[in-house]
Amino acid sequence: MNLNDFLIWIVAFWCVFLLISLLRVPFNQIRGWLFVTIFILAVMAGIFYLAPQWTGFVGGSLWLIFVLLPLNGMRKANQLISAGRYAEARKLMAKLRWLHPADGWREQPDLLRALEIGQRGDMAEALTILKRYQNNATSIGRNATVILYKMGARWEELLLWVRNDLPPKVLFEDLGVLSYYLRALGETGDLNGLLQEFDRLERHLEKRGDPATVNTVRMFILAFCGQTEELQKSVSISLAMLPKNMRQFWLATAEMAAGNEEVARQQLLALHNEGDIAFRNAIALRLSQSRIDIQQVLTESSKQILSRVATELKHEGKYGRAVLNDKKAYATTALILINLAVFGFTMYSLINSLGTEGYEGVLYRLGALEPGAFWAGEWWRALNATFLHAGLLHLGMNMIALYALGSFVERSLGIWRYLISYFTSGIGSMLVIAILARFVAESQERITVGASGAIMGLIGVMGAIMLSGWLREKSRVAAKNLKSILFIVVLQFLFDITHPQVSIIGHNAGLIIGFITGNLLLINWGNKK
Repeated sequence: MNLNDFLIWIVAFWCVFLLISLLRVPFNQIRGWLFVTIFILAVMAGIFYLAPQWTGFVGGSLWLIFVLLPLNGMRKANQLISAGRYAEARKLMAKLRWLHPADGWREQPDLLRALEIGQRGDMAEALTILKRYQNNATSIGRNATVILYKMGARWEELLLWVRNDLPPKVLFEDLGVLSYYLRALGETGDLNGLLQEFDRLERHLEKRGDPATVNTVRMFILAFCGQTEELQKSVSISLAMLPKNMRQFWLATAEMAAGNEEVARQQLLALHNEGDIAFRNAIALRLSQSRIDIQQVLTESSKQILSRVATELKHEGKYGRAVLNDKKAYATTALILINLAVFGFTMYSLINSLGTEGYEGVLYRLGALEPGAFWAGEWWRALNATFLHAGLLHLGMNMIALYALGSFVERSLGIWRYLISYFTSGIGSMLVIAILARFVAESQERITVGASGAIMGLIGVMGAIMLSGWLREKSRVAAKNLKSILFIVVLQFLFDITHPQVSIIGHNAGLIIGFITGNLLLINWGNKK
């Protein structure tokens, strides 16, 4: 497989995946993405007919410019907005809107400019800008209205606006309005309303929103309901993406709701000068509010919902992407560096051989798995082969996968269990190849290299983790991720059977060994976590 073929696979897959994801979103919010995705697929189809050797490169370039850069740029902009760094977010969005001028991106810099001006204290000019966009007909207009209410901590007015001026379907179409509507219920003391509405809208929020949005709403609930212990555990993992002052604000909110008013008051006063005017208004409102007796106010059904929310946030920290916020993946980084160093040494050896051996000869000399040599006593090849790669593309694909998968498994299981699963899968898959080759004469001299068996093993371990979470804890997060893992396995199988040079035996062996190893390593794992 060459780079062109690889890019065709990657771009086509992500375009189809994006189209399927967009089917859940109202058309008026995703017109730009639909056009871009269909355009890229159409161009690739035309190029494939005229000049197939360029299809992947052209499609990859279009995908990079019009999909990857805007999506990652928007993710970065959202992080800057969450941190209150509106000026930086505005400058970034001013550039990104030229790559994606539809779906409200063109107006984003103006809204961010209003937030930037308001942050400096010039509320009059900020309000003037926001009012230019304020209307109920468009998403950008509704979000401008929400920002106005939020900046002034006018939560009762926001509730009246949602209930009186917006059709009910807006809550299912506009996640920005939905999340702040739920917060407004908590800010105004309607805790039963907050919990019941969240219960009604949660599945839709999960389906349409990203995990960070869903977890932020869960944070609102735990804070307003005084769940200090559960919230304290969550802010360091599931909610680590929030700025420090924002996390402290919500922890103080939970303390106040739990009855620790003096502690909360001191924490809020210490934060008063750290944020923008909206943040200071939120603190002032919190300090002026009277405490609600939560146990007296909450109904039995609301208490059950609250317990479930705390459990789901815990599961998100255990089985979701929030695990990646917990600690550094030192072993994964070390494995990647070792693989890169070995590849560098392979290139050095190839250059030093002056072309007398050829690349395959260098791989054999350095330890590629050849079943005949393995059974002749060179058993060390089962280990060495997992660190050798057939080329730069092979190395790059495996290292990207190792970073994405290894980081999760390492942070979930810990370094030593992670390394056991990695090497057991990698070496085990090589052993399976060597054993099966004894029954096929022409396979005795075929060499195998790569970390793919170990990486497929990590997918197997992740499957074991998610299956355990689903069966033992009935975790919806684990069940959802298990479906994604099964989808990846099917996609990998389709890729393997269409590329004969790929070791389908090594991949499947690594997957199965990883799954078995993962289940063994998970014994008593729940108690230790």
